[in-house]
This record gives sequence, C-alpha cells and structure tokens, in this order.
Amino acid sequence: MNVPTSTYRLQLRGGVTFDRASELVPYLKDLGISHLYLSPIFTATGGSTHGYDITDPNEIDPAIGGRKGFDILTASLQKAGLGLIVDIVPNHMAASLENPWWRDVLRYGPKSAYARHFDIDWSEKLTLPRLGKRFEEALAAGELQLRSDATDDLLQLAYFDNCFPLSEDSAQFVMAQTGTDTERLLAFSSDAAKMKELIDKQHWQLLCWRDAARHLNYRRFFEVAGLVGIRVEDEQVFQDTHRMTIDLVRSGQVQGLRIDHIDGLADPKTYLERLRRSVGADTFIVVEKILGRGDTLPADWPVSGTTGYEFISAMTDLFIAGDGLEKIEAAYEIVDKEHGDFAGGLRNAKLLMIERNFAGETARLTKLACLIFPGCDEVEMSSALRELLVAFPVYRTYCYRGALSAEDEAVIRGAVDKAQARLLAAGALNAVKSLLCGEIAGDRAVEFRARFQQLSGPVMAKAVEDTLFYRYNRLIAMNEVGGEPAMPPRGIAAFHQMMADRLQRQPYGLSTTSTHDTKRGEDARARLYGLSQYPNAWIDGVARWRALNAAFRTDLADGPAPEPNIEWMLYQALAGIWPADLEQNSMDELKGRFAAYALKAIREAKLRTDWMDEKPAYEKAVLDYASALLSPQNQAFLNDFGRTLQPFIKLGYLNSLSQVLIKLTAPGIPDIYQGAEGLDFSMVDPDNRRPVDRRPADASRSQSPFEEPWARSLKRQIIRSVLRHRKDHPELFLEGSYLPLGVRGQWADKLVAFARVHRKEAAITIVQRSVDAGSTGSDFWGETIVSMPPPLSEQMRDLLTGKPLAAGDISAAQLFRDYPVSFLVTPD
Repeated sequence: MNVPTSTYRLQLRGGVTFDRASELVPYLKDLGISHLYLSPIFTATGGSTHGYDITDPNEIDPAIGGRKGFDILTASLQKAGLGLIVDIVPNHMAASLENPWWRDVLRYGPKSAYARHFDIDWSEKLTLPRLGKRFEEALAAGELQLRSDATDDLLQLAYFDNCFPLSEDSAQFVMAQTGTDTERLLAFSSDAAKMKELIDKQHWQLLCWRDAARHLNYRRFFEVAGLVGIRVEDEQVFQDTHRMTIDLVRSGQVQGLRIDHIDGLADPKTYLERLRRSVGADTFIVVEKILGRGDTLPADWPVSGTTGYEFISAMTDLFIAGDGLEKIEAAYEIVDKEHGDFAGGLRNAKLLMIERNFAGETARLTKLACLIFPGCDEVEMSSALRELLVAFPVYRTYCYRGALSAEDEAVIRGAVDKAQARLLAAGALNAVKSLLCGEIAGDRAVEFRARFQQLSGPVMAKAVEDTLFYRYNRLIAMNEVGGEPAMPPRGIAAFHQMMADRLQRQPYGLSTTSTHDTKRGEDARARLYGLSQYPNAWIDGVARWRALNAAFRTDLADGPAPEPNIEWMLYQALAGIWPADLEQNSMDELKGRFAAYALKAIREAKLRTDWMDEKPAYEKAVLDYASALLSPQNQAFLNDFGRTLQPFIKLGYLNSLSQVLIKLTAPGIPDIYQGAEGLDFSMVDPDNRRPVDRRPADASRSQSPFEEPWARSLKRQIIRSVLRHRKDHPELFLEGSYLPLGVRGQWADKLVAFARVHRKEAAITIVQRSVDAGSTGSDFWGETIVSMPPPLSEQMRDLLTGKPLAAGDISAAQLFRDYPVSFLVTPD
C-alpha cells in the first residue's frame, strides 16, 4: 500500500486554486511532507467556500482550475516526489438546480433517471423547504413567478433567487397559452388560482424553510436541507458518483482517498469494500469517523484508519492537570450550576434534536416501525425511539443486511436497558431492539435499521458538537470533535496505552491536532490546556473581569445578557486567540473574529437565540459586550487581561511544542493542517479557513525563549526536521514498535517519554507536560532521569541540535539544555 509518511491538508476555494497549490509544492517538499491532502475537488455550487456541496462528482471544478489546473498540480507533485490524497463525498450532493441530476428529478419526478440516486421517499411529492413563509402566504403575496428557463427552453417557477423546473407537460401547457412572452408570463403569474392549480401538478411541493425539520421527505446531511443524501449503497449509484474518482486513482494522479462522513451511509462496510475493489489494494484510504472512549473502528473495514479526531482526545489526557480541572469545575458550578451538569445537558440537547431538529426523521422511523408491527401503539413507539436515541452511547452501529457484530449487539442491549428505565412499557422498545439486532427479516426491517443508524449519528453529533459544546463551558479546550469533556484526564499511563492500541488497530490512521472542523486551532487549545495548571489565577481573573465589565451587560426581560455561562465562555475564547503582541493594527481583526465567534457560539448553544429562531435583542447585547471588552476605552481590562495571560501564553508555547513532537513520532500518520506548521490560534469555521501566512518567523526578534517568534520558528523547525527523518526512515515509524520509557526523580510525572524501535533503528521522543514555562532550565530538573533499556542504551544524537548523547540513562537537565523538547535518533 502507498502509505504516506505525513500529510498536509489544504483547503481549496476562498482564493486557493490548483495554481496556488502548485506554487506550494516546493515549500511542502522542503517541509518534509510526503502527501498533499486536498479538500473536495469536484464541481460544487457557485461560490462554495468548502466544496462539500457537490453538483457534479465527475467534473473537476472549473472554479478552482478545472482539469487543466489539476493536471498541472499532479505533474508538479509527481516531479517533486509527493503524493496526493483527495477528500471525496459519497453521502450527499447539493440539492440545487446547479446539480443536473437534482434538476432532472424536479422536472420528471419519480420517472427521472436519477429519482433513485437520491434518498427520497416517493410516497409523496418531493418537499422543497425554500420559502420564507407559508406557501399560501407566498402565493397570495405574488412572490411566485413564472420564468422562461434558458437551459431547456421550458418554464420554471421563480421565488426570488430560487428556481424550480416545471414538469414537462405542465410547462408545455402554459407555454401554449403564453409562449415565452414576459408580459403574458407575468399575467399568468398574477392569477393566484391558476398558479395554485399549476403548482399542484408538479412533482414537488414548496414549504417554508422552518418546516424542514418536521416535514421533509428526503434525507439530509445533518440539518442541511441544501444537501440531499445519496443512495450510494446501490451499485449503479456508486458507479455514477465515483466514475472520475476511480479514473483519477487508476491514472496514478491520486494515491489516497479521505471519505467524508462515512457514518451517513446506509451500509459503510459494503461501500468501502466496493471502493477498495475499484481503486485497488495500494490506495491509501481513511474515513472521517468519530471514536469515543472505548469505541473502535470496525476491524473488517478495508481502510487504514480514521482522519484522527481521537488523537486530539489523547492530547487532553496529557496536558490537562486533573487537580486544576477540579478547581475550575468547582468555580464553574458556582457561576452556572445548571450547565455544569454534563449528563443532564446531554439528555436535554439530544431531546432537542429528536423532538425539534430531527422531528421529521424520527416521525418517519416511527411510522415505519408501526408498519412492521401493525398492532403497536404509535405514541408508545415514538417514546421508545426517543429514549433509545437519547440512551445511545456511540454515534451508530453498522448492521445492514448482514449479522450484527458482538460489539454492536452489546451497544444496542446496553442502550435498550438504559432507555427502559425511563419507559412505563417494554413492548415497543423490545420491538425496536428486535429490528436493530436483525431478528426481523424483510425489506422494511432493513430500511428501519439503516435509517435508525443514519439518524443516531446526526442526533449525537448535533447534540454534542453543535449544541452541548457551546453550553458546557467548564474548560472549552476539551470541547473538541470526538472529545468527552466531562471525563477527567487520564494521564501518562493511559496515553501510552492509547498509543499501543493505536499501533495495533490503526497504525496508518491520521494523527491530527487541527482540521477544518475542529472548534479551535491546536495552539489555541494548547494554551487553554494551561488554565488547568494555574486555575486560581484564571478563576480570580474571571471574577475581576466580570466585575470590571459589569456595566457592559444588558438587562433583558429574560435575564442579563450575556449571562454568566456565556461570560465564562467568552473569556476563554478570547484567551485562546489573544495576540502575544497586541497592536492597534491587529485589534480590528481581533474584534471581528471574536464577534463572529461569539454570535456563532450563542446560536449553536440554542438557549436564548438560535439559527432557527434568532433573537436580535439578545444577540446585540452579547455582541455589544464582546465589542466593549476590546474597546480602547476599556484599558483597565485590556491591561489586566493581557498581564494575567502571560504565564498561559508561555505555557501554551511549551504545550504546543510537546504536542507537535508527539504527533510527529507516535503511532499514526501526522497530519498538518494548513498553516499549523506555524502557530494556529484559529477558532471554529469559517475562522479556521482564513488565508495562511507561511512566511518564516524571525526568531532573532525574541529577547528570550517562550516568545511568539521563537515558538513559531521552533515549531516549524521541529516539523521540518522530524518529517524529513520520517521520510528517510519510513519503516521505523510505520512498522516500528512503541515502547514507553520509564522516568525517575522528583519531576518524573512532568515528562512523557517513548521510543519507536524497528530492527537496529530507534527514535526517542521526550517532552514536557504541566511545567512552569519559566522554570524549565537545567536547575529545575535536578536528578530527573529518563531510563534507557538495553536496546536503546547505545549512543544517540539529538536530531534538533545535532549533539551526541552518551550511552545509558539520560538526565532531563541535559536533554532540555537547548530546547524544551528532545528527539533522539540512532546515528546514521
């Protein structure tokens, strides 16, 4: 298999084209990257900022350079000896007229050649939630207009910028009366009765966008009505949607694939087996799959691993101090006891998703179950499904037509037991269990299992990542994709066990610390880990700042805005992005980024405002508060905040350097997100997709260690040195064993040390954790010693300094004389 030694994720669009990517090839080669890793390349809706809203899976998007630009890029990569991984999207396409398949479905309905390509329930007309009000109101207001369609010389219905093709018969009927004359079309459009009669004849029905959650007859990507699910489990649909992907792999231009949202598919295992047969055994494949604690990737999937969210969770185990976290938790519960209850918050967030955001999907499951069990009570069945979805501890199980795995059966039975404790009757719940465990045969039973599994994942993801993570604000560095922020950090021993398991289960999975989907950049997170090390300084600081800024709060009818929980969150978010050198020319940018994050955060929390029900007065109050924090007139706060942050900033640099060296050398393939080879203090998208400044830092500007130019320069130096070593010694890191190293002495718990060993080659990683950044010199470490077992007792050299080290055990004071991390390798 063509396994990368490292990857570099580049987000196309937003000014980044294939030409720009080609210009970066020499830079990536110098950095030591083995594979460029691109966001989706296929044609997406006009103006798409991400490329996941694909309109043609068999065309390379002209907006980013088209096939010509892609060919130039791949030729540049091949000349430089670099490979290419592309992100593909098998779960959904854009529900847009720019998508010719979707357009055809609107025109021809169930008779369209693509009617079965999309996951649509054709027992009723296709629902289109595009109106800003009820259909009758839009019709009465004259907002629905007929328009000639230049694409196929027929007619379409226009609602402002949205257009909907009329069926061929009805379009020809109207044109026989009006032709394409604009005035006649306007006259017809102004007759509400005629328009209603015409629209009633279509294969689709128009809804207000607010009704999508309750009444939608096609599967969405999460809650996004503009993204329609694909029935890729059908072999013909697979072939039609993967033709170009397969051709690009077979041509040798693409060496790897990243599969977006694998949990959205009805039958991931069969899909992956089909894909593997199509692209061959040598193609590197990873899947976007979130693994919680104790959760594992199905062993029978023919992939190399996941995209690496679980690696971020491993970092929290190392860099968050448990005792400090307890102090922060105690203070947080005083500030907001209600939202300090994570378990209660999870239940509430899941119920919100089930009863509101995914009400239509839940109702469809209920009706399907009642068809399978005609005698059941619909209310009882609905309650059983609700409680089971709430109780589900993982994103989903994977039974389709085959047998249920022992792991999935245990998940289902455990969730059923938990749900039963909240139900008065067991009949409906037992019926659902029999369906999910594969005890009931038939097409409807298969459909029920698939749809339940395709719903449990979105309910979990939207409840946790996009709701609870903005409500439970104890320490927001832990609120990360795949994270479990209520769990205490497990420490060094647990980390070593996780890495040993990783080597066994997915040695070629990606190890990531920043992605386009993470809530904040790796260096912002590394800084915020430090709040747990100096909890009293942080807790006291928040108390002072809330008092200093009390005048900026607004008293609304439903309480103060922002409320204490949001204040607590805002100060952490601001700390994560605070510039080490705050100048006026960066203040405007900082204010804009902070305000955008604050608005997104309070809408995602869904407490006092919401994407579905915006509350302008509350939003204005929170944004005014956020703006006031950074006002030049608020100098007392700015000075206090900046002064209080200084130890956290320095500790953040130390955590960042330790984190990156671990990622580069632990089991897995290190993935560098664009720009994170410098310092990544971004927040959730779209902030993390801003243009990247790759200019090298001038470390000579630093008067002492632990300043930003020093940290930025050293981080890039570490990445460049280690990635080049990985490329020169691929078997050591891809196949080598993982060996935790013992540490003894007063500060043994502040070091993480492990070795990678393959035959006569070895590499040793030694980093600091939970150390006062101002006290890491030689005197601090005293007699702290890293023990070298016999296979590693030969002479080594420090790759970062080039200095040799004598054989035998090594003192921490010697290791960290030059840099705060150490990477030892066997001499060439």
